[in-house]
Amino acid sequence: MMLAIRNLSIAFPGRDGPVHVVDDVSIEVGRGESLGIVGESGSGKSMLSLATIGLLPGGARTSGEILLEGKNILGLSERELCSLRGRRIGMIFQEPMTALNPAMTAGRQIAEGLRLHRGTGRAEARAEALRLLDRVRIPDPARRIDSYPHEMSGGQRQRVGIAIALALKPDLLIADEPTTALDVTVQKEILDILDELVADLGLSLILISHDLGVIARSTDRTLVMCRGRAVEEGPTEAVLRRPAAQYTRDLIAALPRRARAGLGGNHAAGGAR
Repeated sequence: MMLAIRNLSIAFPGRDGPVHVVDDVSIEVGRGESLGIVGESGSGKSMLSLATIGLLPGGARTSGEILLEGKNILGLSERELCSLRGRRIGMIFQEPMTALNPAMTAGRQIAEGLRLHRGTGRAEARAEALRLLDRVRIPDPARRIDSYPHEMSGGQRQRVGIAIALALKPDLLIADEPTTALDVTVQKEILDILDELVADLGLSLILISHDLGVIARSTDRTLVMCRGRAVEEGPTEAVLRRPAAQYTRDLIAALPRRARAGLGGNHAAGGAR
């Protein structure tokens, strides 16, 4: 098992006692498997992902286990976590404009992990950054490698974020709302890139989204979260076509009719990957 989260709870101090943002959640992700995590804003999705990569805000209190191939990362030091980030676990953050360093070019940001973790030389790291920009379909990568984030569109910035996450060839990729604030055409392109990379590289994927259509097309299994708790989990097609929890049924009922009709279609039929 690539990742096993067992009875994870995350709480922050509150005026009237601890406030639980994740409450006793357990999930498993096998090698090469894709798990979708879906729920409305504030349901705990992003906090769960930040805990998995060891980036919870200060003051967070955790209990339970996060086992990466059997090793509990909740007990690791910051130095040990730094050796895992990027190398074992890659993260695509929700907002690429704030996730990217505005003072560094795209190429330098992609190459940084290679130089830090592997001691790759400057020229070799730049060549790999160029290859990755081409792999994530950045137009004219030889020119864009020296561009700063503000000189790129939202879709291009998100592609750079994907390249950074994949530079060290991690075993597990976490994509936190990777299509937020992108137009529909660019959303499809980003998801196509993720589908292709997961299939080609054999990555395990955790895809976080509030968009049920995104989850339907790109994941094998789905976890539905509400107010920090897991309310339903199972094969994506079963969860979205035959939901057991009332909350899941309410999420689906809130969609336009055409969107509801398409849930579970592409991925279930093998068209997404």
